Amino acid sequence: MSMYMKAGIRMTSAEIVVIGAGVIGTSIAFRLAESGRQVMMIDRNGIGAATSSACDKAIFLQSKRPGLHMDLARESRNMYNTLEEELGQSVEFKGAGGTVAIHTEQQMLFMKKFVHDQTQAGINVSLLNQKEAKEQQPILADDIIGASYSPDDAEVNPLKLSQGFATAAKRLGVEIMTHTEAIGIEKSNGKVTGVKTSKGVISTETVINACGPFASSIARFSGVPMNIKPRRGVILISEKVDPIVNGSLLDAQYIAAKHLSGQQPEYGIGLSLGQTDSGNLLIGGSREFVGFNKHVHSDVLHAIAYHACKVVPALTNIRIIRSMVGFRPFTGDGLPIIDRSEQLRGYILAAGHEGDGIALSPITGCLVRDLLNGGGPTSRFLPHLTSDRFKEKTLL
Repeated sequence: MSMYMKAGIRMTSAEIVVIGAGVIGTSIAFRLAESGRQVMMIDRNGIGAATSSACDKAIFLQSKRPGLHMDLARESRNMYNTLEEELGQSVEFKGAGGTVAIHTEQQMLFMKKFVHDQTQAGINVSLLNQKEAKEQQPILADDIIGASYSPDDAEVNPLKLSQGFATAAKRLGVEIMTHTEAIGIEKSNGKVTGVKTSKGVISTETVINACGPFASSIARFSGVPMNIKPRRGVILISEKVDPIVNGSLLDAQYIAAKHLSGQQPEYGIGLSLGQTDSGNLLIGGSREFVGFNKHVHSDVLHAIAYHACKVVPALTNIRIIRSMVGFRPFTGDGLPIIDRSEQLRGYILAAGHEGDGIALSPITGCLVRDLLNGGGPTSRFLPHLTSDRFKEKTLL
């Protein structure tokens, strides 16, 4: 990468500039460098400091709808099996399985069909009765009437995942500039020529917008419409306690809040529960469209805690030490956008994963690599992830 001065401004150049250093941006930088590309990655904060640091640790296959969602998630999940070896470090990946608790007969009807459809799609998931559910997750309330369970669900440390991708990318020659904000896109004759940053200009012909829920700011710089908006989620963090969760735990209300837009509970509340290696419980969560407002009303926190304690009464006596707020990049159909811009050559959008960024991060790097290379192992997915599917409802 070259560096020079122009009119007193620090100039650098790179073949490709990735904007955003969360799990998506770092995965992209790693896979592009692995394929021999010259890459620079910038972020206005630090590695994994925004959305990737404010989420749970679950990699849930059984929360995905059969079809493209499931196919993407399954292929990405398989990549996790060898990822630590590829990165050369631990990301605390565990294939510990996942449970979805069912509290009401109405939820049971919904989950029976959901599990049936997933089984038909080849997913290893089974429906448990009350006794079996309690055996799988002894912490569940006595009035839980059943659960679904999949041994293929897993978990990972999102912070270590971002750092693992970034460290491996750096080892392959990627230059990483943190605390460097993108403040503009330079273009000429309908083509990208550079990125303006808070520390100068980077000359490049290819820019990848991997800014998740914050992708809209880069979209405005580029003038390319997009269909991503932030959806706020809140997670409570407990004091350290002895292990109480087997793998990861959701409830059927969480699945409904994710997939049934017409049946949203207040604040989009649904249980997600996981436990870190250090013993802290991650208790979620909520789904709200409030822009980028990080001020969370106490009613939301109380609603999360109340619902969690209904499903897992043992949480009643565990102290909450803090909460974390994150914004999920929402597209409306649950799928990310991985696409070249037709309006601006050299501009690529790779965002919109909403709550599936952790699960889909391994495959996203491969998708962008194959997009730039004009083909590859994951390219069969790309025609389904274009921005064209939102032509009638862009949000820019």
